Amino acid sequence: MNERILIRNTTIVNEGISSIKDVLLSDGFIQKIGRIKIEPNYKVIDGTGKHLFPGIIDGQVHFRDPGLTHKGDLYTESKAAIAGGVTSFIDMPNTVPNILTVKSLKEKYEIASKKSLANYSFFLGVNGDNIDEVIKMDTSQFIGVSDDGLYFTKKGNLLADSPEKMEKLFANCTSIIAIHSEKEEIVEANEQAFREKYGDDIPAKFHPIIRSSVGCYEATKRAIEIAKKHNARLHILHLTTEAETHLFRNDILLKDKKITTEVSVHHLWFTDKDYERLGVLIKWNPAIKTKQDKEGLLKALLDDRIDIITTDHAPHTLEEKEQSYFQSMSGAPMVQHSLNCMLEFYKKGLISLEKIVEKMCHNPAILYKMTNRGFIREGYYADLTLVDLNSKWTVAKDNLLYKCGWSPLEGTIFQTEIKQTFVNGNLVYDNGLWNEDKKGMAIDFTTENVTH
Repeated sequence: MNERILIRNTTIVNEGISSIKDVLLSDGFIQKIGRIKIEPNYKVIDGTGKHLFPGIIDGQVHFRDPGLTHKGDLYTESKAAIAGGVTSFIDMPNTVPNILTVKSLKEKYEIASKKSLANYSFFLGVNGDNIDEVIKMDTSQFIGVSDDGLYFTKKGNLLADSPEKMEKLFANCTSIIAIHSEKEEIVEANEQAFREKYGDDIPAKFHPIIRSSVGCYEATKRAIEIAKKHNARLHILHLTTEAETHLFRNDILLKDKKITTEVSVHHLWFTDKDYERLGVLIKWNPAIKTKQDKEGLLKALLDDRIDIITTDHAPHTLEEKEQSYFQSMSGAPMVQHSLNCMLEFYKKGLISLEKIVEKMCHNPAILYKMTNRGFIREGYYADLTLVDLNSKWTVAKDNLLYKCGWSPLEGTIFQTEIKQTFVNGNLVYDNGLWNEDKKGMAIDFTTENVTH
């Protein structure tokens, strides 16, 4: 039997309400919530003055395992995630090999069972090479299928750029289809125009012009139209433009939506003005865009057109990033700091704690139909994070846990600090100390409609 842990007198933020209560954890689950008498065998944690959130569920990460483990792996990046209050993640298929078969997917789950400290799930990759095999499968066995990142392997792998492939997939796939939404033909035309002017060394500030708002909007609009035609379950990854937000609905419950979307933290945090300071370090695809786009994304998050918050955590070595425009790899590490970033917006009065929890904990569990996760409820897995909302610290190389060893947030002063993180009832992270005795679990999900 696991030890019983009692978190006393903490402010629970859950399901739209913040209230001071005790929480008893036992055998991996939340056993009781309320006013709880201390028993001799309880390990007691004083939560006075601190806030207890459900563990963050990050619906889009690139942890690089297998095959790209010089950048990050399922151990290092899950550890960084837990230090940031993230207890569960869904990893993308652009590893080496690309996860395009059930066999490679099972092998990835096996690697995670030995290495990941957080709970895990994985998208099956779908592209032009395997789409015919995928549509023959019972895709309900997968948490989702995705093309994200596969365009790095070769041109023509973006579903959003191929109406014919989308028609075929959307007509035959029963799982969530999560896509990277940019029109490759528009990007390539812009690349050529800037290459003619600047050669290969294009200034980073032109990245959002090359990977333009028009390229994003047109791709997303077309994908939604095709998904509606086939009543498919479409999820648009990492939305970046204010214009795109108007393509999504907020007049129905998330559990009933067929078309959903997300925003990644960096698209809420940075704007195109930051390229002058950070250059290719903040080169992401799709690109960080204007202040107007950033504000429009936050507005859509608050009014529920955008459903969840992710990180698109994508570590590269500094050597891979600090190259000329075309050679610099796209993506950057964010998973250790996503909750802190959102809590800075709370400190500025831009979002409530309850809305942060909704978008980072509740909604990912609902969207991906996860079993007994994402909420602080009796009988649910004890995935929890205890946060001090009044503890300043500075992001620096010596407190980064990413294998790549750098962050675009270095030098940022956060006013909030993650103190403790519980994964399946295990206190894995405790004020800088680690208990790595137990690994995370594969995330259970249902193919039935979930009414959380």
